[in-house]
Amino acid sequence: MKKSLSLYIYTCILFLIFFSSCQSSIKKEKRSQIDSSSVSKRVTIQDVEQGIRANINAQIKAGDGYFTFWNDSIELSLKLVRVHTEYLSVLGSNEFFACVDLATENGDVYDVDFFLEGTIGNMKVTQTDVHKLNGKPYYAWEQGDDNIWHTIPVENAGSELLGVIESADRFTFTYEVQLPELNESAEIWLPLAQSDSFQRVEILSIDAPVEHKLLTEGENKNSILYLKLMPKHAHDKILIQYQVQRIEKSAYTEETFNPKKYLKATSLNPVGDRFEVISSTIIESKQAYTPLMKARALYDYIIDNMRYAKEGIYGTGDANYACDSKSGNCTEFHSFFISLARSAGIPSRFAVGASIPSERNEGGIDGYHCWAEFYAEGKWWPIDISEANKYTPLATYYFGHHPANRIEFSRGRDLRPVPLPQSGPINFLAYPIFEIGGKLAYVETTFSFKRETSIV
Repeated sequence: MKKSLSLYIYTCILFLIFFSSCQSSIKKEKRSQIDSSSVSKRVTIQDVEQGIRANINAQIKAGDGYFTFWNDSIELSLKLVRVHTEYLSVLGSNEFFACVDLATENGDVYDVDFFLEGTIGNMKVTQTDVHKLNGKPYYAWEQGDDNIWHTIPVENAGSELLGVIESADRFTFTYEVQLPELNESAEIWLPLAQSDSFQRVEILSIDAPVEHKLLTEGENKNSILYLKLMPKHAHDKILIQYQVQRIEKSAYTEETFNPKKYLKATSLNPVGDRFEVISSTIIESKQAYTPLMKARALYDYIIDNMRYAKEGIYGTGDANYACDSKSGNCTEFHSFFISLARSAGIPSRFAVGASIPSERNEGGIDGYHCWAEFYAEGKWWPIDISEANKYTPLATYYFGHHPANRIEFSRGRDLRPVPLPQSGPINFLAYPIFEIGGKLAYVETTFSFKRETSIV
């Protein structure tokens, strides 16, 4: 059924279409146009926020900690993630609108539109519509001949999720290292991808000019390939070929782990001090009172305040640099989040690998990619803030999901394999750590892939 609002309200909605990922739903019955002078002058946006929060909190209390909601024939048990304060609206005399994100236990996020009626301190929900699931809209907006905007069904909404393969992916992956000139002995440490609940990794071959040794890094259980090289190995190659089957990652449980381990500082991930001040300020301003809501508030803050830019000292994952410059690549985005989250008492951790292109089925890959996870509601929630920053329609999806088209190499920071590089603990392991005569040196590294079944 078509839905309509006054031209005044539609002007606001038109703005949201171009600049937001959350658009208000309209009542199902035909509404007459509302003159702006009839809009209540007494009710503020803050009043509407308190009204929707009161309604949601009452339902959560009645539902033993969950917001229970029927979507078609499915009953959903949901947790509050955030109230979109930027889209709260006073529609008319005693009529209001709110947009809210609510998540299932496995990380699926529903963008739900609410209409309310009443007065300050006594607002009741009159209509509820699911607008989006994991960032994909069920409807969009179209302007009719009468200059009134109406909702229309969205066909093939998944095409908006740039770069994402949602269900499963299968591909071969090649990790190639070209050794440089060697005038003395050298050592090299390379990540070796492992199977887990979301990726099944088979090592097809390891081609190296010398016998290799397999190390297990104790703290994060990473697998590392270690080689000692001599001058005669100059200009040789090291090739690792994998066959990978990966499924989309969503919120998941982990039977045994120590949460305190993921609250500690690392060399480039400080905890406390200014990060505690910043995180507490953000959380208070968003009225975020659960770990899930707090994490979303920090996630949104970084999206809104950081700029993706490969300049300066980017790529080290220095949270202080990210905080000062408000720029960087994926390492800075996620390091900043981890420092803020841990300072707020939310366990969080770092991982790195490569993102597999979705728009083609073979070829080279433009370097590594990293991401993070945080712990809330008894589960680990995967996030990818730098990708969400690049593509606004993906922001909801990447809060609770990682797509199938990627491979994970290693987890954690300040890695301490034995033997340890003379340069010290490994900041994170994506490209090899290469030392000639005990000194760090550059080694050319390239990634490529071939998808086994046509996905796109």
